Amino acid sequence: MAHPSQLGFQDAASPVMEELLHFHDHALMIVFLISTLVLYVIIAMVSTKLTNKYILDSQEIEIVWTILPAVILFLIAFPSLRILYLMDEINNPHLTVKALGHQWYWSYEYTDYHDLSFDSYMVPTQDLMPGQFRLLEADHRMVVPMNTPIRILISSDDVIHSWAVPALGVKTDAMPGRLNQTAFIAARPGVYYGQCSEICGANHSFMPIVVEAVPLDHFENWSSLMLDA
Repeated sequence: MAHPSQLGFQDAASPVMEELLHFHDHALMIVFLISTLVLYVIIAMVSTKLTNKYILDSQEIEIVWTILPAVILFLIAFPSLRILYLMDEINNPHLTVKALGHQWYWSYEYTDYHDLSFDSYMVPTQDLMPGQFRLLEADHRMVVPMNTPIRILISSDDVIHSWAVPALGVKTDAMPGRLNQTAFIAARPGVYYGQCSEICGANHSFMPIVVEAVPLDHFENWSSLMLDA
């Protein structure tokens, strides 16, 4: 969960999000080193009147500043492509959940598990319990077992929505007439919050996403209670 004045990302709750955080730090360090070098060169050129013809006209320097940026781009591109393939890979999911976006709430269907389905609305401010978050809490959470590959099928019933949970490293558009899919593994138990990340209408910021990761036996008990209800 993000907190006020937070500068960094939320703590990673899935292996893919951990990889994304590592890549962010890797790319940021490269940008920091390049910025430092460029700033040093600018200061050195402005603060001194000395010139050197071997620096102003040198084939060796031109070769270096042509090859070095190419090497830096490779150092950024290869880890980025690796993460893209990891995010796109969906191998033998143990559970499939369909998330359907409406104006302005989400519907969830556990079609391969007891044929369970329900709607998830935002809890109004006046109905919040102590400890619940305003504009982020939902009356029905999407409960999934932890340490289990989960596939999410995402679509929309009206306009374009976006199913996004930052801590899990998931953000996929919900398009009318199209079925998109993504996957995640919740590495530890917890409650993870997200929101619709598309400007889908007047109340687009009022359709929160709440994913609760629990042990498998707790998930089975929850599903049984939902079916009985």
